[in-house]
Amino acid sequence: MERLDRHEKMLDDLLFRSQRKSPNQEEGTECRLYNGERLYDNQDLCLMLQVSKRSLQRYRTLGILPYLMLRQKTYYKESDVEKFLAEHIDSFQKEKMADYKARIR
Repeated sequence: MERLDRHEKMLDDLLFRSQRKSPNQEEGTECRLYNGERLYDNQDLCLMLQVSKRSLQRYRTLGILPYLMLRQKTYYKESDVEKFLAEHIDSFQKEKMADYKARIR
């Protein structure tokens, strides 16, 4: 139950971030969208999941994290990220909360 609560909070945070306007949007620049769906790049996902770029590359290679290549840059659809989190996130260990690293199966 506690694991579901943490997972639900993470998804709520993800949704909040996607709905919140960034400073760039206020100037007239929109966030990256693909067929009406928000896209995250490697840096966005690294910061969100607190993993390295190499870890993201490993998830792509294993086929557990779908991605798009647009103009030689890797992007991840928001729905794919949510699905990845729902299927592959392990519980956080309380004694390592300072690290706050996602444990991926």
